[in-house]
Amino acid sequence: GIFYEFIPVEGYEKDNPETVGLKDVVPNKNYALVISTNGGLWRYLIGDVIRFKDVKNANIVISGRTKHFLSLTGEHLSVDNMNKAIEYVSKKIDVEIPEFTVSGIPFEGTFAHEWYLGTTKEIDVSLVKKLIDEKLCEINDDYEVERKSALKNIFIHAVPAIKFYDFMVSKGKIGGQNKFPRVLNPKQYEEWKSFINK
Repeated sequence: GIFYEFIPVEGYEKDNPETVGLKDVVPNKNYALVISTNGGLWRYLIGDVIRFKDVKNANIVISGRTKHFLSLTGEHLSVDNMNKAIEYVSKKIDVEIPEFTVSGIPFEGTFAHEWYLGTTKEIDVSLVKKLIDEKLCEINDDYEVERKSALKNIFIHAVPAIKFYDFMVSKGKIGGQNKFPRVLNPKQYEEWKSFINK
């Protein structure tokens, strides 16, 4: 009783996005998941982003949420990509990074990514920038292409991890059901920057 459709994630916010059925999906490409049911749900975008590991057997992995994608210039950066980059950095420099967030910002007529990493000890932000950038280029072809053109820079800020929790408390969002957003929209970004700079 469920009919599935798939929207390539880079176009899901368009008024009339390209939508494909199971026979037209491509392995390892990110899709926003749309469902219709015989119970009356009609073309509902559920918010999950999936990737097919095996099309023949419809074997999927959930690679993120539609709200947690960053694509200012076509870099199509998923939370899955971000998590892998942070895990890589954590292992490489032996530091815990329990929280992080990223926002896309205008920069010198083009764009940049601004990362805030919640850490438990001092880190070399220039080394971390290099490591994150390298890892994202390795795992995301679109990101690698855009880093040579419209995505001009990335900025890294290290802040005590407790700041992330304090910010959530200041918003009245306490408890396990409330998570700090991995991708900040412009309003959230301004609120976060204001909080950090106090």
